Amino acid sequence: MKAKQLPIVMIHGAFCGPWVFDAFRGPFEAAGHEVHTPALRHHEKGAKPSRALGMTSLIDYAHDLEKFIGTLDSSPILLGHSLGGLLAQMLAARGKARALVLLAPCPPWGILPSTLFEIASAHTMLFAGDFWNQPLKPEYWVAAANSLDHLSPAERHKVFSHFVPESGRATFEIMHWAWDARRAALVTARDVTCPILCLVGEHDKINPPSTVHRIAERYEGRAVYKELPRHSHWLPGEPGWEKIAGHCLQWLDEILADAVKRARI
Repeated sequence: MKAKQLPIVMIHGAFCGPWVFDAFRGPFEAAGHEVHTPALRHHEKGAKPSRALGMTSLIDYAHDLEKFIGTLDSSPILLGHSLGGLLAQMLAARGKARALVLLAPCPPWGILPSTLFEIASAHTMLFAGDFWNQPLKPEYWVAAANSLDHLSPAERHKVFSHFVPESGRATFEIMHWAWDARRAALVTARDVTCPILCLVGEHDKINPPSTVHRIAERYEGRAVYKELPRHSHWLPGEPGWEKIAGHCLQWLDEILADAVKRARI
């Protein structure tokens, strides 16, 4: 199998769906990759808040994705954004990835926050009561200020109109991992043996460069870390996303070509 015939599974983030990659997938398909964009459980277009969503765990998301990967003809490249980046790491630890491309990934269990914004965000969630058992509705002002902040006002409203509710349980497992008895977000670093690319925007507040750098460091040389100047959190859709896709493709070409070369030795 040639390097450019490999499947890529793109995993969207919280409050989102496969639509996040409608444009971003284009350059990968043009390069010959077979791109898949599965929806996380209860994240189909127009999804409404439900008790079932509120109780959905990261473990459930990962289980569904693992089943989907099992239907593919070969081990895929996993490309995950934000929450999707954490799920990609969880799946890679199960041996389900040929390579990882992490765009502004959420950190796995055990990585401490590196900024006051992260700490304040986690504390603020506690004022919402028992949110860990409830669906969380998207809030425009939160998305506009912290995720879509590098889009024009008109584009922010357009993108936000596609947002759907998110799982309070999964949010708790990410933001308050120290209290999670099941350690749902746990990723044993030594079990992730594939090459990893970690990309993060210079102005990302949700998963800031200092935290994403800690993620890359966990993998002890298997991860390449790159901070993207003038970018924020919405890497698959911010102005300049084409260059980000190009950087990902260049890295994939290099590591996959190297894998083919080593296989022939």
